[in-house]
Amino acid sequence: MPSTFSQRLFGLRAKLLRRYEHGPFVRCLSGLYGCRWRRYERSGGQPGDCCCSKLEGAAFALLVVAFCLTLLFLYFWGQAENDYNDFDWFNFGHLGFWFPWSVVLLVVSAGFFTYVTVLMVGILISLIFSIAATAVLSDLWGEEWTTLLLSFQVTAPYLHLGGVLLMTALAWPIALHIFRMKSSVRRALIVGLYLVILFTLYLVPLGLYSPCIKEKGTLGAAPALIGHRGAPMLAPENTLMSFEKALEAGSDGLETDVAISYDGVPFLMHDHNLQRTTNVREVFPNRTNTPAAMFTWSELEGLNAGSWFLSQNPFGTAGSLGEEERQRAGNQSVCSLQDFLQLAGQTHKLVIFDLYRPPYGHPYSNSWIQRTLDVLYNVSSIQSSQVLWLPSDLRSLVQQMDPDLQQTSGSRLPLEELQRNHIVRLNLPYSSMSAELVSEYAAANISTNLYVVSQPWLYSLAWCTGVHSVTTNAPQRLRTLNAPLLLMSPEEYNLMWILTDVVSSVLVVFIFYFHRWRERGLAFCSDRETTLDNSSYCQIKTEFSNIWSVSNCQTEKMVNLATVTSGPSQPGNPADPVTEDNGIDSAQSSSIIRVRDTSLCLTLFLF
Repeated sequence: MPSTFSQRLFGLRAKLLRRYEHGPFVRCLSGLYGCRWRRYERSGGQPGDCCCSKLEGAAFALLVVAFCLTLLFLYFWGQAENDYNDFDWFNFGHLGFWFPWSVVLLVVSAGFFTYVTVLMVGILISLIFSIAATAVLSDLWGEEWTTLLLSFQVTAPYLHLGGVLLMTALAWPIALHIFRMKSSVRRALIVGLYLVILFTLYLVPLGLYSPCIKEKGTLGAAPALIGHRGAPMLAPENTLMSFEKALEAGSDGLETDVAISYDGVPFLMHDHNLQRTTNVREVFPNRTNTPAAMFTWSELEGLNAGSWFLSQNPFGTAGSLGEEERQRAGNQSVCSLQDFLQLAGQTHKLVIFDLYRPPYGHPYSNSWIQRTLDVLYNVSSIQSSQVLWLPSDLRSLVQQMDPDLQQTSGSRLPLEELQRNHIVRLNLPYSSMSAELVSEYAAANISTNLYVVSQPWLYSLAWCTGVHSVTTNAPQRLRTLNAPLLLMSPEEYNLMWILTDVVSSVLVVFIFYFHRWRERGLAFCSDRETTLDNSSYCQIKTEFSNIWSVSNCQTEKMVNLATVTSGPSQPGNPADPVTEDNGIDSAQSSSIIRVRDTSLCLTLFLF
């Protein structure tokens, strides 16, 4: 029994000391990155050797830079999904036709990232694309970098976990190579760089801030949802159907944009002209670029404001509508402010709207606010307390006329000025999100609304920050969230990252110790030899790869045993191992003895 256990232990340790070249894996990497699919095309260098030229080293550095930039841009554009619709509007305004360029850019960036991850050919194209796209978007849409920073408040704990796991996995190939390097300087540089990155990742949580890491019981109520132009993912924006869909999805309020027609009827329209959301090109081909406010209400009523939603499919959601809903969406018309307020009054929902001043020469260019208030008081049934009054023009006069209107500011102003203007709510872009800011205004009884928040992670962050309401394109999606995507107590988070770091450090130490133990064991046997060319290994050439293994195979043991027990040979003895009849000459005999010494050396080291 002890003998069997010893044999198994010997076999296990022999396997641990055995070196493999991992032929299929090496072939795959050299083929993908160097187009060297055939064995004779691959380099014969061993781990620890400097097996690449300066040109190959520069190409590898270029690969790493391209990988990092494409990864950064892919993450940046992926987190900007909340504002894809704004990006498409921007392109529509400059190109004159609608196309989902945001999705195209996402697909292209994902394709380049995949290409860089797998292949090296064409790496320069990927690098140029990443640099150019990042530079252009930073110049035209620089506020999206704020979105990127905000995303870290939700994703940083998971990114930290992924980074630690990646660096832990890299410990194996790094340890494999450094213990075979002959240059102590290169070894110190590689180990030093690896440890700096690793310990930096270990300590990242100490500087991490996320409002979603908070004590249990301190999370407030979920922010109220205000439908941005209704529910534009489910129906054409700023139409009666869109607002009805928003209410069905559970919206607590409705947001829109108000313009004044040429004959004084307030109507709902976001764009300066009618080109994007109506069929004005077909009905009035010579007035395509005419401001929407320069049309009479009868002309506006005759336009179709829904067919564009089905043909252009701005959010990629038109296919989810049933046949009856598609017909209804395709027949929507321009909505008046009166109908909008009537719907909100009947359902007791809040309303907020931007009010556009008519252009110069318009009959109501100086009385647009009074005309809007006339509709609010005399035509609709909505209560003044349901209206979040956003226009800043003539605010003091409007407040005197109707103190029940909820005065709302669209800009961050000093607290004293807000209180002097009787501001009770702030309407800010989500990039202004700050827990300190929200708390400061809440202490002065000023609530905060953020726009436009459509992604669950962004809504989760607003929830944890204490925001009172958000304007959203996707009330049907956000209403389903019962809790923020990230929510844990400081104790739970500390336990998570400390446990992750401890387990990682133990694994890294074990991996480095294992490779050091294996290399020292093989070096110990190599020192006992005097003439064996390749240390204590036999190199077996095969058609597919080179396999390095310890020379302790059963055949060699039998030959060694025969060599030791044969005793001195007499001339002419058929059993003489030096005779040509046995096929073993004197050189082979000495090699066998050296192999025998190697096996004995390994046995002494293991036991």
